[in-house]
Amino acid sequence: MTDAYLDSPPLTDEQRAVVEQPWDARVLVTAGAGAGKTHTLVRRLDALCGHEDPEEALDAADILVLTFSRAAARELRERIARHGERARRVRAQTFDAWAYGVLRQAHPDGEWAGFDERIKAAAVAIEKGALEIGEAAPPTHVVIDEVQDLLGARRELVETLLDRYQDSCGFTVVGDAAQSVYGFQIVDPRERVAEINRFFDWLRCSYPDDLVELRLTGNFRATTPEARVALAHGPRLQHLTDPADAGTLYEELRELLLDPVNAMGDLDDEFTLAGLRDSTDTCAILTRDNREALVVSELLHARDVEHRLRRPLEERPVPHWVAELLRRTEATGLTEDRFRSLLTQIPLPYEPNAAALWTTLRRVARGSGRNVIDLSRLRRAIAEGRFPDEAADPETARIIVSTVHRAKGLEFDRVIMLTPPTVAELHKRHKDELDLPAEARALYVAMTRSRHDLYYITPPELPQFRRVGRRGAGRRYLGGWRPHDRFGVVAETGDVCRDDPPCHDGDAVATQTYLLERVRSGQPVVLRKRHDMPMGESQSPPYALMHDRKEIGEVSRQFREALYQVQKVNRTWSPWWPDEIHGPRIDTLETVTGSTAAGSNAGLGDRGVWIVPRIIGVGRFRRADNDKEQGA
Repeated sequence: MTDAYLDSPPLTDEQRAVVEQPWDARVLVTAGAGAGKTHTLVRRLDALCGHEDPEEALDAADILVLTFSRAAARELRERIARHGERARRVRAQTFDAWAYGVLRQAHPDGEWAGFDERIKAAAVAIEKGALEIGEAAPPTHVVIDEVQDLLGARRELVETLLDRYQDSCGFTVVGDAAQSVYGFQIVDPRERVAEINRFFDWLRCSYPDDLVELRLTGNFRATTPEARVALAHGPRLQHLTDPADAGTLYEELRELLLDPVNAMGDLDDEFTLAGLRDSTDTCAILTRDNREALVVSELLHARDVEHRLRRPLEERPVPHWVAELLRRTEATGLTEDRFRSLLTQIPLPYEPNAAALWTTLRRVARGSGRNVIDLSRLRRAIAEGRFPDEAADPETARIIVSTVHRAKGLEFDRVIMLTPPTVAELHKRHKDELDLPAEARALYVAMTRSRHDLYYITPPELPQFRRVGRRGAGRRYLGGWRPHDRFGVVAETGDVCRDDPPCHDGDAVATQTYLLERVRSGQPVVLRKRHDMPMGESQSPPYALMHDRKEIGEVSRQFREALYQVQKVNRTWSPWWPDEIHGPRIDTLETVTGSTAAGSNAGLGDRGVWIVPRIIGVGRFRRADNDKEQGA
């Protein structure tokens, strides 16, 4: 049989077996790292939409495709656009985006702020028939990737969906238990163990007679012996639960990584830095946790190595060009020609796909006229957290710094890992909280992200990161050996005020122009104290956000409350406030919504949208007069 996809690899027999299953089949595919699962899913979607028998062919709207991250959804959409023939209208959505759509259908006036809250509420809504209300229709076929990471609320959401429509819905789910690395989200150790392979077991119990189990065993990612070094250990990891066995396997993987030929020195080595600066390959520097990622990013910035610090998967900033699009016209609607014209006027660090963006925005903000975007609907979609993932800014950085968990599902030409700790060191650091099977799987995932080269570097020395509040919550700060030591604070999403447009010298319009023309990802900013008066009970004083000595924003109430919590060492301790906080950097510029009065009073029109900077990184307390460290 001749393959019709000219620049697409031909299907293997294993892949063809998946692709050619009928639409009502219940298919579980085990696919190892680099097994060509995305390629297989694109062809599977094409087959579902283009079956030679019209009675068997599905419309794009009949198919629900769910992914865990925006990056994964974007990759699948791009592959469909590039290699799909009949599935071009199929949408890949994140769990969060789809769950929110379900809730809006069931409860148009409801509010669900948290990520987990949306997932749980959507499961309840589906159980009560939310997909049968109004113009909604249940899916005819469900496609889900990375199902080994279906844990807790998301697992229950999918089980509820498949269970309710088991008589009318087929599915194709793909996963690899060897790459299950999100167990840490389950706090209780016993519940965490119980979640291992739980969805796989549920499928086998729920569909004992008609579950079709298939495997993809090849590898199309790793092209060199260095990149293939960990692949053989995948089958052993799929059912790994015993800590002793996990410790043995972890050390075996670690020994393979630490072959001297993979050594790359450290981030102070000029040869290493020159290699990072000069290479044109995509590269990921993978860290075990977010603390290491923050410090590695700091070191790279200090050595002028351009890179991007990867965000948490659930963060979804709306691109800054959307605010400009809304602000540069007084019309109520936009035609495609006018949309394209406005888009060319907005400074962007990449070449946008105007046709794809137009199609995506039309879906969320279709106007009453033919081929028109309703700008009020677009603004409402932003305010309600419904801005489509497909229109998010692409991740164009050649080098990224990321935790292993945030890089899962991605691939790179070159992967650089920090030397993993030994099992003994892990026991010493984490004591009773150590999950060795999870550590082994995370190490395997990291080592299988590479297409060509796999290296390791010496981990940087970490400052004393501590956290106020209960475990897993509260603000991280830089402490010392004394309980009252406070030397800095970690910047987080939401630390810049969104309630009012940023304004320098009373000119919000000029500040928006400055943000567009001068402010770029990775640039340093300083938080400068305005005065010593706290803004309220349990808050710090206000801090201005300074970029090259120009004010581009102010910290939010969230930051002021976090700084108060950090500085309030105990009940009797009087907080002190640093003059300046150096170290945070621009993550991105994003569109936010606020009151129409605030925007109008600032001279930004009556849309109630504007651009604010989002910051990231480790802030260090400094004196205003001499830039020296400031502490208690």
